Amino acid sequence: MDAMTAAAQTTPPPRPDVPSAHWLSTRPRLVVASAFMLFLELALIRWTGSNIVHLSYFTNFVLLGSFLGIGLGFLRVGRTTRQPYYSPITLAVLVMVVLMFPVTVDRQTEGVLYWTSLSTAGPPPWAILPVIFVAAALVLMGPAELVGRCFPELDRLEAYRYDLIGSLTGIGLFTALSFLSAPPVVWGVITAVAYAVLLQPRRAWSRVAVAVPSLVVVAALAAETLTAGALWSPYYKVTHTHFDQEGVRVMDIQVNGIPHQRAVPAANRLEWERQYALPYERSAVGRLDDVLIVGAGSGTDVAIALSKGAGRVDAVEIDPKLRELGGIYHPDRPYADPRVSTHVTDGRAFLEQTDRKYDLILFALPDSLTLVSGASSLRLESYLFTREAMEAARDHLKPGGTFSMYNYYRENWLVDRLASTMQAAFGHKPCVDVVSQAGQQAVITAGLAAGDQACGGEWAGASAQTPPPSGDDRPFLYLKDRTIPQIYVITLGLILLVSMLAVRAVAGPYTRMRPYADLFLLGVAFLLLETKSVTGFALLFGTTWVVNAIVFAGVLVAVLAAVEVTRRFRTPSLPVMYGVLLAGLVLAWLVPTSWLLGLPVPLRALVAVVVAFLPIFAANVVFAKRFADSADGTTAFGANLLGAMVGGCLEYLALLVGYQALLVIAGLLYLGAFALLPRAARPAA
Repeated sequence: MDAMTAAAQTTPPPRPDVPSAHWLSTRPRLVVASAFMLFLELALIRWTGSNIVHLSYFTNFVLLGSFLGIGLGFLRVGRTTRQPYYSPITLAVLVMVVLMFPVTVDRQTEGVLYWTSLSTAGPPPWAILPVIFVAAALVLMGPAELVGRCFPELDRLEAYRYDLIGSLTGIGLFTALSFLSAPPVVWGVITAVAYAVLLQPRRAWSRVAVAVPSLVVVAALAAETLTAGALWSPYYKVTHTHFDQEGVRVMDIQVNGIPHQRAVPAANRLEWERQYALPYERSAVGRLDDVLIVGAGSGTDVAIALSKGAGRVDAVEIDPKLRELGGIYHPDRPYADPRVSTHVTDGRAFLEQTDRKYDLILFALPDSLTLVSGASSLRLESYLFTREAMEAARDHLKPGGTFSMYNYYRENWLVDRLASTMQAAFGHKPCVDVVSQAGQQAVITAGLAAGDQACGGEWAGASAQTPPPSGDDRPFLYLKDRTIPQIYVITLGLILLVSMLAVRAVAGPYTRMRPYADLFLLGVAFLLLETKSVTGFALLFGTTWVVNAIVFAGVLVAVLAAVEVTRRFRTPSLPVMYGVLLAGLVLAWLVPTSWLLGLPVPLRALVAVVVAFLPIFAANVVFAKRFADSADGTTAFGANLLGAMVGGCLEYLALLVGYQALLVIAGLLYLGAFALLPRAARPAA
């Protein structure tokens, strides 16, 4: 999505009129091609991540490859009249490679699943990831060419406008399919139809070049859907199997090829694993009139709470398909109990929006195993484990209430970090029970007051080696040190190297880009600005797929608004617009997230939209005005493309400095862009 948003900023200048032989007129063809380009990008990100486990921790890997392909596709416009038949052919090859050589967790060995340090079955990362990156670039380059060819036939800003309308259409279509839980075979059918419509093959060989790869893609995705028996939630490919264990029927759930949950009767789960009983034993009061379970999943934790006498249970689960499986197959049928209310949403968002107080709040093994699309370092559950989140949980406890979390934490330092975070939030040491050293199975419990908890033994406390609590600005629980992991540094370095070579090959010598150094910095800054918007809205309203889709659509609406204003009105000069942009960044920096979280949801949404989208709107007015006056559109576009690639990589700086600091970095980049602005462009209206 970052790729499409930035590509929308970087359209080549109109060329002399070229007659169109396509049966669709230019405007609808541009809308269809733009919608297809964005739809295909989102589908690739979603589908490859479900089969290649490494992509669960590199969600922007495919995105950056797609972005590179989009940029190169635009740069090819005018250099060839051949149709991009290589795109469907490459897509078919990519689908077959991924299905023939998937990367899943090796269930025969124990692995540590964070920062991709895990035991896997399938090709190693160094073999499969470059293939996916290059293939994604080639696949997206085709639709980008088709979009770019429409621009010479229209006024530049009018073409830009229809491009954005198409992008919004693509988001809407993919969002609708996510809502309907449509399997990838549906995505494949839409892709095949789009190729046939846009490429319009007329000769026999060209029909073969489109029809055969399209049939391969649809057939392969249909076979995957039928043989795997998968359910497609907005986050995962969910599969489930059923077997007997010690005479008990158990449902095992895997997501994206990773063992995730088991639906087991409450009595057996309590007998087999002591961690499930400890939160109730550590509560000194023992009253269970109201219970909140975050990460309710397939329902076992809910069933246990009911077996312990809970009077009312709020079950919060972010994934609708996991909740659906629990409702159908869990042997205790906990979701059918009238005492249970289900909430399909993000746990942190529920805490921030509910007024109810509880006797017991449980974070029941919340581990998403995936990252938020568009924010390369943010997991779905990241905002649950910050100090602010635990303070929110504390504020929702009744007098005498207890807060508890349990999981397989895998590392000693991680248990201590969470315990020290809970100590900072509650003001006293929590109970820490390490149930098993294998995988660091542990339960951490804190009463509202120290007397509200009954510890089996006192926690030793944090050591000098214990990392400090994570916060909402740097919610990276699994990052022990303030650093960027080496695997990311190497990968991003290779991506930048490939991108530089590709831009050089298509756009020519870099010396030609020197007059457009400001456009390079605009590309870098905009990607950082978009990342900050995605993560900010995830904190304010939840890390759900709905919020994510709304934010991406909102960014495009802001860009479209900037285009319409530039088309219809006499806008202020570039120096004035730079001033508006920097003022917007200062406003976003000054408005504290804690204050926004304290506002009622409707008012919070209004203020958040103004704060987040004012600088995005101003940035796009700046870009539109500057790009419209560029003398060499192809070279200017190459400079901005390279900047956008750098911006997509620089978002990992958040691991070091936090998300709020991205505003400062973006501000410095925009100041640099203004300093490099050619004198002739400064007084332009």
